[in-house]
Amino acid sequence: MAEVPAYERVVAALTAGFMLFTGGWLWSQNRAHGDYRITVLERREESEAVSSAQAPQEEENWPDSLLPGEKINLNTADELELQRLPGIGETRAADIIAYREANGPFETVEALDEVPGIGQGILAGLRDYATVD
Repeated sequence: MAEVPAYERVVAALTAGFMLFTGGWLWSQNRAHGDYRITVLERREESEAVSSAQAPQEEENWPDSLLPGEKINLNTADELELQRLPGIGETRAADIIAYREANGPFETVEALDEVPGIGQGILAGLRDYATVD
């Protein structure tokens, strides 16, 4: 029987080591992820889709986080409540609270224009969803 050259034995050993390493790595990755989760989304019925399409235009403009008719009180709302207003994120909510603490309660919704970062565009978008009562 002919002897196998040394370089062929080295190549075979490296190939076997690579195969063992990648197989072990794949096995550990599959074990690390655990069970798969399946999320089922509900499908709208055609009648629901038609009724929502025929809803008044006013309801479509409500932010997703507010109920129809709900208004946020600028003088009592905390940061999370203020973030529910359209155009108000974390930074603007913190700015509103800081302004309120420094200058006292808002007398009108339009006084929000004095808060840094809130201009006429944002004020116009949230006028229907905010109150100072």
